[in-house]
Amino acid sequence: MCGVIGLVSQSNVASTIYECLTVLQHRGQDAAGIATCDNRTIALVKDNGLVRDVFNSDNVKKLHGNMGIGHTRYPTAGGDNRLEAQPFYVNSPYGIVLAHNGNLVNTKQLRKELFEQDRRHINTGSDSEVLLNVLAHELQKSNESSLSAAMVFDAISALNKRCIGGFAVVAMIPGHGIIGFRDPNGIRPLVIGRKLVNQQYEYMLASESVALDLHGYELLDDVNPGEAILIGIDNKLYRQQCSEIKQHTPCIFEFVYFSREDSIIDNISVHKARLRMGESLADKILRDMPDHDIDVVIPIPDTSRTSAIPLAYRLGVKFREGFVKNRYIGRTFIMPGQEERVKSVKRKLNAIDLEFRGKTVLLVDDSIVRGTTSTQIIQMARDAGAKKVYFASAAPPVRYPNVYGIDMPAANELVAFNRSEEEIGKILGADKVIYQTLPDLIAACSDGNKYITSFDTSCFSNEYVTEMDADYLKQLEVVRSDKAKQQVI
Repeated sequence: MCGVIGLVSQSNVASTIYECLTVLQHRGQDAAGIATCDNRTIALVKDNGLVRDVFNSDNVKKLHGNMGIGHTRYPTAGGDNRLEAQPFYVNSPYGIVLAHNGNLVNTKQLRKELFEQDRRHINTGSDSEVLLNVLAHELQKSNESSLSAAMVFDAISALNKRCIGGFAVVAMIPGHGIIGFRDPNGIRPLVIGRKLVNQQYEYMLASESVALDLHGYELLDDVNPGEAILIGIDNKLYRQQCSEIKQHTPCIFEFVYFSREDSIIDNISVHKARLRMGESLADKILRDMPDHDIDVVIPIPDTSRTSAIPLAYRLGVKFREGFVKNRYIGRTFIMPGQEERVKSVKRKLNAIDLEFRGKTVLLVDDSIVRGTTSTQIIQMARDAGAKKVYFASAAPPVRYPNVYGIDMPAANELVAFNRSEEEIGKILGADKVIYQTLPDLIAACSDGNKYITSFDTSCFSNEYVTEMDADYLKQLEVVRSDKAKQQVI
């Protein structure tokens, strides 16, 4: 999962892109980069680390120009490789800089085509560089002497026929403008906003609407599945559908965990979706445990709090904050190895004993992936004096890898893989584990937009919305395992 920004303005864009990346930091903490363009000259600063650490007063001064793109990276295959920090650049044709959120599932085939047919060299293991070179090759096919919007849209149409997976892309072409496009299923999010400046609209593309809010851009629309956007250097906006219309299936894990709750994605409020998740989870508890003995509902900070509040209200029990969070520790879900995750959980949370002592507590989290964090938190609750510990997940059991841009591990490293809820509870050390049902989760999200009835739910259902090669899934298990990640750290 990554965050992307694209902006054309009437003034220097570097500081605006930097600030927008800071509010998309939750989407990736591995690396960050900004590219700008001034009179056809591209300036690029990128490195491993958080946004605040990569950029400083000296290197931001190099980023001149009224248009630019930004990226904050989270590696879907782990590792710590400076070469894979984005944006990526290729000089021919026109000079293109590209940043990408998502994952291609036919990268192996595309690499072969690019080398053998297109005569292009790929320098990293990143599928983003593959995507950039496919775009460059398709743009180079034109016989026109100057680049037009029609040529851009034709190239993206051709790209959509070659590239399979989930992707939201922003790209910059010197002297022409900013391009944005989204995969034909709309798996990965991309929104467009506008702001009136000097009686002219300026446009911004972003992974989430929260980035638009920061600088007063109004949310204009979502980039539609398979649609491409061109923001010209004259701030004119061009839009065109560049693939056949398929069923819109956004990634449901965006609403469960990844997106900020103050974002609106595909016209669905993340905040309201999580409120509904809590309500439906409470209804399930009341059905399955009508005589429950829960004394208090306690959220695991921070993303589960929104679901835990309506859950407690619906159950008619107290809601309490039982854990204090150290906000200077990164998200453990995306830590590169098991040992690092274990250390981080202990540094990240501390229990408030008086909220647990002698009580039957219901801990609520957004999801349970490996179970590493959950096991330690349950033990913290017991050490703090809890009489019983129930553990509820606002999402269904995560039993399969996500292949479209979220670094969920090999299936055998997922605590729910091939296990019943009772078996999971024993492994985690909980008196009972309670999961959301998949139909209830889909309903909680789709209630926000009646036109979206299906989502990418592959990590719960093992049903992938694009073509899928069994060999690719096997390869993914190898590169996403903790063993593989420890070898590259």
